[in-house]
Amino acid sequence: MLIGVPKEIKNHEYRVGLTPAAVKEFTSHGHSVLIETLAGDAIGFTDEMYVEAGASIASTAEQVFAEAEMIIKVKEPQTNECKMLRKGQTLYTYLHLAPDPTQTELLIASGATCIAYETVTDDRGGLPLLAPMSEVAGRMSVQAGAHYLEKAHGGSGTLLGGVPGVAPGKVLIIGGGVVGTQAAKMALGLGADVTILDRSLPRLRQLDDIFNGQVKTVYSTVDAIEHYSSKADLVVGAVLIPGAAAPKLLNREQIAAMKPGSVLVDVAIDQGGCFETSKATTHQDPVYIIDDVVHYCVANMPGGVARTSTMALNNATLPFGLALANKGPAKAMLEDKHLLNGLNVHEGKVTYKAVVDALGEKLGLTYTPAEEALNA
Repeated sequence: MLIGVPKEIKNHEYRVGLTPAAVKEFTSHGHSVLIETLAGDAIGFTDEMYVEAGASIASTAEQVFAEAEMIIKVKEPQTNECKMLRKGQTLYTYLHLAPDPTQTELLIASGATCIAYETVTDDRGGLPLLAPMSEVAGRMSVQAGAHYLEKAHGGSGTLLGGVPGVAPGKVLIIGGGVVGTQAAKMALGLGADVTILDRSLPRLRQLDDIFNGQVKTVYSTVDAIEHYSSKADLVVGAVLIPGAAAPKLLNREQIAAMKPGSVLVDVAIDQGGCFETSKATTHQDPVYIIDDVVHYCVANMPGGVARTSTMALNNATLPFGLALANKGPAKAMLEDKHLLNGLNVHEGKVTYKAVVDALGEKLGLTYTPAEEALNA
């Protein structure tokens, strides 16, 4: 199979779909890789390194999309990229379709087979291709929050760890999954006073064990969110419903009741955000202030540490990518229910129910089970 890797074009996105080491894996299995020139150059993966690994270099993205049988990316395809996709071609990348009707319509129109990293599953009920970026984003959320708490950046001037004689800052993490756990590790490491809210009692027990009682674990209710957010210096939104739009957990009135100069970091922004006042921002212009509360809502947070993120992502996506190339997409998915769960769009049909639930009425979509679509 001919694998194509275009250069990412989203604002300040320096990650790349395949590392040179991953290219070598594909070529050692007899596949060809065509990578757009300078696709990984910004993070130290030069064209020469890719050639040495067995790839060919394309001068334009258009060449990559025109020739490749499977496109491997990081971020969702932008409008002009969607228009270059075609029937019979496979797209393997993050999609986040539920809050994005424009991309959804374009992918349906393309006729391509579109597999979303974020909905591939595993035997433990996890999301193995989302997890590494969730780990990065969770850790970055506290790093970013601490930065924007500084007075010069619009914050209250609070040091999360405090100092002897001065109480530490309060961090509220809403959601105790991968993002929330990693955020708690970073916040604890800085010496902050950390509270995690979650609606799963078994998960709260696990977190209590993981952190040996150093983190407060609280069952998440409307009242708990309202109470703890009003006292927090930093709130991290870390909720996820796989493939679906994020629930809005803090409304405008509750945000207005927060302490002036406090910071919201919305890690769920890729799925539409979990705060009523959230709107996607970029690394170039990452924050805005509403009701004296700083909002950090960068939609590709892991892109800020693109080298680490690219290597972590490739570790997770490579086995599935090789299966798609070695067996062919349809056979690979029909033989692996977890990879099949990654299929969101196939030849004009939407095959992921949460996307139809979010956009069906607006776009007139109907749901086709993935297996049925592949066997049609």
